[in-house]
Amino acid sequence: MNIIRRIIIGAGLAAGLSLVSCDLTTESQSTFDETQVFSDPTLTEYQIYSISQCFGETNSHRGRYLPWYGYNTDIEWYISNTDDEKADIVKYDIISTNSQLNLANGPYNELFSGIERANLAIDGIRTYGNPETRPEMAALLGEALVLRAVLYTELLKAYGEVPARFAPVDANTIYLNKSDKDVIYKQLLADLEESFDYLTYTTAASTDRVGLAFAKGMYARIALMASGYSQRPDDGQVGTGNTGSVRRSLDPELSKNVLYPKALKALQDVINNSGLELMDYEELWKSVNNMDLTAGKEIIWVIPFSNSRGRWNYTFAVRNNGQTDWSPTTSDRGGQAGPVPYLYYWYDDDDTRRDISCVNFEWENKGQGTLPYPAGIANWYFGKYRFEWMNTAPYGGGNDDGVKPVYMRYADILLMAAEIANSSGQGEEGKDAGTLTRNESFAKECLTKVLTRAYGNNASRAAEELEGISGEQAIFDEIKKQRALEFVGEFLRKADLIRWNTLREDMDAAAVELVQMRTRATGSITGKNYGTLGEYLWYRYGTANGIPTIEMYGIHIGESQASDTTPPPTGTGWQPYTNSEGQPSKYIDEDSFKSDSNSLDKATSDGFYNNGAGDPNAKQYWPIPQTTIINSQGTLYNDYGY
Repeated sequence: MNIIRRIIIGAGLAAGLSLVSCDLTTESQSTFDETQVFSDPTLTEYQIYSISQCFGETNSHRGRYLPWYGYNTDIEWYISNTDDEKADIVKYDIISTNSQLNLANGPYNELFSGIERANLAIDGIRTYGNPETRPEMAALLGEALVLRAVLYTELLKAYGEVPARFAPVDANTIYLNKSDKDVIYKQLLADLEESFDYLTYTTAASTDRVGLAFAKGMYARIALMASGYSQRPDDGQVGTGNTGSVRRSLDPELSKNVLYPKALKALQDVINNSGLELMDYEELWKSVNNMDLTAGKEIIWVIPFSNSRGRWNYTFAVRNNGQTDWSPTTSDRGGQAGPVPYLYYWYDDDDTRRDISCVNFEWENKGQGTLPYPAGIANWYFGKYRFEWMNTAPYGGGNDDGVKPVYMRYADILLMAAEIANSSGQGEEGKDAGTLTRNESFAKECLTKVLTRAYGNNASRAAEELEGISGEQAIFDEIKKQRALEFVGEFLRKADLIRWNTLREDMDAAAVELVQMRTRATGSITGKNYGTLGEYLWYRYGTANGIPTIEMYGIHIGESQASDTTPPPTGTGWQPYTNSEGQPSKYIDEDSFKSDSNSLDKATSDGFYNNGAGDPNAKQYWPIPQTTIINSQGTLYNDYGY
């Protein structure tokens, strides 16, 4: 066996063994060869585990990709007002030498490390595992194919065009330039179709393992990306430094006409046969914070961090300012990003997702003990992620909390199915025009399921939401809205906006909405009258399941009577929001979303992207890091003006 392959397989087995909690007496790693590994289901499974190791590497998904990919969008933004290399990443102003990502062990190279391990596993199982006659080996082959599709999807989302590597590296393929991403899309879709034959709905014993529902959901997700818009070099100019443009693929095999029927069939099979269902929204997110990996409910797949790895809540939970009552550490945690403030008002008051998804408090000690305290109108947090909801037993209080980021859940299956079923295939310049059969009733059926859960299983309220909505554009607009309200903080939105070709348009609209908030006008997006918000804020405390809670008055539509001297009309225990001098202070006014420190007005496009650097549609992707370009021996080039 090639010495490089031996080393990688040995390293893979070592990594795989580190991800399982059992004591094994095994032959020395140095004596393993492909025949032994890929003819043995147990050793093959360890090699499959090793594919996921790249997610937990310090500078890969753990500390560089997940904290920085997926925002800013029209619904999620970087809360800090600092101007630094971190802000440049999320504000579409990154350069190839950005120190956060220009790393030899950064996400670009680590994702390819995982792909190489997947390639070795796929090649080895096909050659030595006899998957045609051994179902257990076929299932492992299916899992490897799906994991490779996940890794490539992450690369495509962040970097656009990348090299196509679908076989183990050899002397002739060490150095490759980028490929047209259509080549990669078609291979991934074919791989996933093959995996359907190997996986079942019960293959995945837990949500950190791959099963048929995830394979079919990934097929639909990739089909939507491949047939949608994205920034692309000119045809035939990939890897030449071409600036490109935002357009759809020219490949007829990736048209909606071809991909949508296949994707819808896959999604309908999940809906009809997987046994998955929507959970109570609060219980869903409590289970995520408690690291419940039970399969067969709503969550389909999570990024498989170990219980002591990953920085998800550390990065995105409700802000905890060093209070050990609700986080076992004296360090500040959470709150790096959050919902764009107007999003709270896009929900209806009886939408149970609102107060789970958008939280306007942080944990402080203002002399009354550790309590939730109003965070300021510009600082909203993702309430889906909370230290106070964590089972802290496996969490020692360091940077790594072990919370597994949700990658796909059943609600996405329903909303992807609704979007595809609603489409007639109409595209630019007549491409795909009118050749798909729209199924409006099925699209609304899928939407109804999501809305019924949102309104506390109130089917009549869900029907009321959809009453009068008909026609392709109106239903699409509702799907687009529901994807925002359902998935905020799960960072699906950026890829959605790119494939819909509305990235800059929707961020600009969000900036206008913030101006309408602070000027107390009626919102163009939400339709809500911000003039009925209170200028001043009052709050009081309660408890739920032994955890302090906060109730605010003046922050809701219709509470304009909130003033600096008159407490709310009902109840007791109200306290006024005060400034650093202890004086009642306006919660929202003409200066909201402005920063005195650097004169940044976040209620402009500069709050979402660095407007002076140009159009975010021209910088949809990160550049391949300069260190990788240099080490490519002159074979790899960045496009898009990087």
